[in-house]
Amino acid sequence: MSFDVHEPLTTIDDQDVKVLLLENIHADGADFLRNKGYQVETRSAALTEDELIEAIKGVHLLGIRSTTYITEKVLENAPDLLAIGAFCIGTNQIDLAATKRHGVAVFNAPYSNTRSVVELAIAEIISLARRLHEKSTAMHHGVWNKSAAGSHEVRGRTLGIVGYGNIGSQLSVIAEALGLSVVFYDIDDKLALGNAKKCATIDELLAVSDVVSLHVDGRPGNAGLFGDEQMRAMKPRSLFLNLSRGIAVDTAALRQHLESGHIAGAALDVFPVEPKAQGDPFESELRGVPNVILTPHVGGSTEEAQQDIGRFVASKLRAYAKAGTTNLSVTFPELNLPSDPARHRLAHVHHNAPGVLATINTILGDHGVNIEGQQLATRGELGYVVTDVSAEVGADVLKELAALPETVRLRQLS
Repeated sequence: MSFDVHEPLTTIDDQDVKVLLLENIHADGADFLRNKGYQVETRSAALTEDELIEAIKGVHLLGIRSTTYITEKVLENAPDLLAIGAFCIGTNQIDLAATKRHGVAVFNAPYSNTRSVVELAIAEIISLARRLHEKSTAMHHGVWNKSAAGSHEVRGRTLGIVGYGNIGSQLSVIAEALGLSVVFYDIDDKLALGNAKKCATIDELLAVSDVVSLHVDGRPGNAGLFGDEQMRAMKPRSLFLNLSRGIAVDTAALRQHLESGHIAGAALDVFPVEPKAQGDPFESELRGVPNVILTPHVGGSTEEAQQDIGRFVASKLRAYAKAGTTNLSVTFPELNLPSDPARHRLAHVHHNAPGVLATINTILGDHGVNIEGQQLATRGELGYVVTDVSAEVGADVLKELAALPETVRLRQLS
């Protein structure tokens, strides 16, 4: 892997830090950064690649949600960019390999909206089982249909969860409390919670599940995960939910199985192609199909979750910009550092190769720089060393460190 080597960055005063927040990120996130003295610009919509390249000029910290895509081309045109905050769980909209090459840290919110997604899933399971969506629609059209036909309790049914991560496992616990039996499938070896049972294959899960709920990530291998073959393997008159990634489901095949009656109902919060901004038209094969709940990617969009996400990711961006802290970074080696360094600090991102730390310390020693503290961590192809020194180092030292063949990015902090 080749790396993009940046000129060494000297300390940036808080009032000079420029932040761009897109896609209606909660105001608490923007307010947090403004209160630190940062220049914050907010925009309500996602940006195209060309729009983002224009907007990102001079920006140090970028905040996005799920609809703005960070490509190699964007990063090539963002030499000042230090970090990206994904104010959501997923990071598949970001070219993570490219961010490593350019020395740009990435942070997300892996836990802040899990409860919101789980509550929506529970609500939709009950709504589909009771056919509440259909009955409500009929009532709005003046039709009184007081019938129990096709309506069921969820108690005693089996819920199959595909993807047993933070959301899937929490859904498992709450579903059991409602009287559902739970089975799950995950490519990783996950500890079953409560009385949940792990299935060896997806087919094993589909054969016993009355409700199937997807909670997978956006890795390329999950594209087309659930198509005609998997839907045929589901139990007749079962229910289907996808609150994870739109690319995982063949919606045309789902419509066919809904219209045939093999699948009794479905709820989708994510889609292969989603509108870029509020008010843009939404197109899907599933529009107009009875007992189908369609929601506009709002699984994590509760006021509580968005407020938590805003504060959480903004604080991660601030900690990295100010102190070099990479705790819970998606891509960088993790170092948990004091938030306000009392000393002068050098943050060096480098290609993970033997001898880099020794070379750095030799350069500092040759220039008479006294090291007062140091932390090193590595992660895959990246290494990250943060060094506290007794005095601000000179430009000649920074240039020598930046010129090392392993250097990806070098910053001098306060």
